[in-house]
Amino acid sequence: MPIPFSHQAARVALASLVVVFLAGCESPRSDITTAPPPAVEGSPLEVPPNADLASGSSLGGPLVNLSAADLARFTAGQEEFEAAEEVDEGLGPVFNEAACATCHNAPVGGTTGRAETRFGSSVGGVFDPLADLGGSLLQDQGIGLVHSNAGDFTYVREVVPTQANVTAQRITTPLFGLGLVDAVPDAALLQLARFEATYFPATRGTPHMVTEISTGATRVGRFGWKAQVPTLFQFSGDAYLNEMGITNPEFPNENCPQGDCAALAFNPMAALNDEGEGVQKFADFMTLLGPPPRGPTSLQSVVGGAVFVATGCGNCHTPILVTGDSPVPALSHKTFQPFSDFLLHDMGSLGDGIVQGAATPRQMRTAPLWGLSSRPVLLHDGRATTPEAAILAHDGQGRASRNRFAALGAGQRQALVAFLKSL
Repeated sequence: MPIPFSHQAARVALASLVVVFLAGCESPRSDITTAPPPAVEGSPLEVPPNADLASGSSLGGPLVNLSAADLARFTAGQEEFEAAEEVDEGLGPVFNEAACATCHNAPVGGTTGRAETRFGSSVGGVFDPLADLGGSLLQDQGIGLVHSNAGDFTYVREVVPTQANVTAQRITTPLFGLGLVDAVPDAALLQLARFEATYFPATRGTPHMVTEISTGATRVGRFGWKAQVPTLFQFSGDAYLNEMGITNPEFPNENCPQGDCAALAFNPMAALNDEGEGVQKFADFMTLLGPPPRGPTSLQSVVGGAVFVATGCGNCHTPILVTGDSPVPALSHKTFQPFSDFLLHDMGSLGDGIVQGAATPRQMRTAPLWGLSSRPVLLHDGRATTPEAAILAHDGQGRASRNRFAALGAGQRQALVAFLKSL
């Protein structure tokens, strides 16, 4: 399916605005010799005039134009999303939080900036997730003392083992508009990767091909910091197990606390904890959660959009995608603006050092920029508190754009930041 870029005149108009607006601004540094991105047909910032644009009712609200049945599914899903699991419902034995909303309630469906720990060992360039010691995801809470047929046992939080020489922090990601992302055909993301390889070879993205558990098919991953999950339903089941310790049909095996599987003999809820109903409700909530609304625009933010293109930010942070067929009319053949290609990129020193699937230690999925102004911290580990700091931390395939940003005058920087804050 074609990548929906609009006509060349829009890009020329934006570029003209930059020239007019920035004529009196400081000249950029002359010691940056990296060439600007190549020109391509059309501006990726402008939604085509005939596009069926998806929108949400409000930040944290459902998609607009949902049927009564789908709206009921969203409401039921939100109740599941906000409900705290109990030990007698299967929570644990080790876990991170008891409710999805704990990490995603600033606002509803957003992110609190809650950080989780990944660890492993890298020797001679070979990564070991140390699964036999509880890795790579650390569960930082335990359900405590339990009385079981096997006797009494106390489940405690996991710790990073001394064998680990790689640790990484990852903040929880926003959930806004993920039903739209889920509805993008694999073929569209593969075509986008080919487009980047043709026009932006230095920053080309790599599709992360992963297994869809329900079908066994190889799919394009798109969820998670490493694009390691292909569908929202699988993302939901993964979160139930790895964040709350709730086993479910696609993830039936309990995490062994700190890798000690013998400790599961004392598990008070050894049977399957969720038959799939809770997982489906959480997936429904994410599927029907609307995208973040765009903020107010100004001449400065419009100019900043052109600077965004000129610095090469849009090469990876693809502004516009289109969904395919969906059983939910509000998701079917909709244009939306996530500002991500959902592909992997080599981020150099900004990589987290963790291997997941085919994603290498340096590779990270392009983070969507929509809703950026609602996030308390930025980048995978939350190290940045401003858009400027996030840009300046880019490395690897993002280094050239970082250097172009560093070379901008103050007026150009302010325009770009104004654009980002309008997303």
